[in-house]
Formats: sequence, structure tokens, C-alpha cells
Amino acid sequence: MARKHLKHGPADCPPREDETAAPAVPCWLCGRPTGATIVWHHPVPKSRGGRDVVPMHPICQQTLIANFTNSELQRHGMDVDGLLAHPAVRKFVDWVANKDPDFTASTAKKQR
Repeated sequence: MARKHLKHGPADCPPREDETAAPAVPCWLCGRPTGATIVWHHPVPKSRGGRDVVPMHPICQQTLIANFTNSELQRHGMDVDGLLAHPAVRKFVDWVANKDPDFTASTAKKQR
């Protein structure tokens, strides 16, 4: 059975020479490099048959969920340009462009 926690903390182990920092994956929606927290988002919701996942910032995923229904997301599919054509999403992406990759803030609730 595998251990859930390390017996010794990470400070007890010297870093290996072959360990290098993984390159930051760009966010699917805004294109900024992702930070410490990456959300693997289904562009087509799983309830609508979506299987593909894309890396996103949590705040970017919250924006999509707040602005689109599952059927609208299904219609757009993997087309990020169609999502960016929505005025609220475009305004958000322009606003968040210069923020830190780990930036987080509250987003608007769904308007339905």
C-alpha cells in the first residue's frame, strides 16, 4: 500500500539534478501561462458528451461557467474564438491579460 504522506518533508531531500521546472502551460481561454493551480476544463461539458480537456486558470473557468449554459458551450465546442466573441468574455480576457498567473477574484454569478 502506498503512503499518503512522505516520511520526510521536501526540505529533507536534496533536489535532483535531472529535475527541472516544467514549462508553464498556456491557458486555453486567455493564453496566459498557468500558475500553481490548473483546472482541467471540458470545453464541451461531460453531460453533453465532451471528453477533451484543456488547461485553464480557475478564474477563466468561472467566467465561462457564469456566461454560458452547457448547451451554448456544446455549440461552441473547441472554438475559443467563438467564446471570445462574447462581449463579457472579451472584456474579462482584456482585463485579466496583465494579471499574475495565480491571480484570483470573485466573478459574477450566472445571469439567467
